[in-house]
Amino acid sequence: MTPQTLILTQRDVARLIDVRTAIRVVRTAFKTMARGEAVMPPKLYLNLPRGDDFRAMPASLCYPPAAGIKWVNVHARNPRHGLPTVMAVIVINDPTTGVPLAVMDGLLITKLRTAASAAVAAHTLARRDSRIVGLVGCGAQADAQLEALAALFALCWVRVWGPRPQEAARLCRRMRRRLRGVVFEPSATIERCVREADVVVTLTPSHHPLVRRAWLAPGTHINAVGADAPGKQELDPAILREALVVVDEREQAIHGGELNVPIRRGQFRPCDIHATLGDILIGRARGRRADHEITVFDATGLAIHDVALGAEIVRRARRRRLGRRLSLFTV
Repeated sequence: MTPQTLILTQRDVARLIDVRTAIRVVRTAFKTMARGEAVMPPKLYLNLPRGDDFRAMPASLCYPPAAGIKWVNVHARNPRHGLPTVMAVIVINDPTTGVPLAVMDGLLITKLRTAASAAVAAHTLARRDSRIVGLVGCGAQADAQLEALAALFALCWVRVWGPRPQEAARLCRRMRRRLRGVVFEPSATIERCVREADVVVTLTPSHHPLVRRAWLAPGTHINAVGADAPGKQELDPAILREALVVVDEREQAIHGGELNVPIRRGQFRPCDIHATLGDILIGRARGRRADHEITVFDATGLAIHDVALGAEIVRRARRRRLGRRLSLFTV
């Protein structure tokens, strides 16, 4: 029998997955990797002129059995052409035979797994009574980040800063309709956005520090999400030197996460990384030690999360008979 491959559009993916499922799958994948039951080679970058790039992100997991790869681009000028800055395709294979089980849009999966990863980190590292969020950056990731946090915390107040004030205002109007009972406030400055916040989320492509240590209250947790490539940086290095620093994966964090610039400049040492989030989740390392402690999660984006979510989507698509089926190997 000729094997068939599912083709799943972004609309198909949206019907098959939600943020709570993403949180569950991502948390499990963190634990799987920490136990040594996953394989994830480093991201492979294909750099292009004008600073654009492609990234190949393969991974496999023992449980549930899954293998695949995400091929993702970052083209900063795309919005001028009516296109997303980031687009992605995920291929999920049968790890036993190599048969491509599905080819699917990866943009929504990328948003959900990134937001889920940060939410799991906040749930693990932030104070349990966290209610106020400071969101620095209001691009494509912003909605999912807030919805994921709202799934795990009883949020009451969110301040939003964006490089263009109208973007922050639009995000606040949009999120008021989605998260009823939460106050959304556009902030004129980053300082105003992060002061008094219990959880700070940074989502910018900045190449210089935006958030200063002096602006943070005792006990703040930071999800540093925007720095996902060499040269990017959003946090004052003084924050990292004082904080309990947790990463999603050590090598990615050192070479392309929030830590990459401070490490290269001698402002932070790799040995000062406290632990991976997976190690904390399985009890191998300790998390927050005191209510006044500042904690930082350096999120670089893991292929195991893309593949784990992709495999979950394939299982659901089969049950619901969604997607177009093609025999790719028919001559």
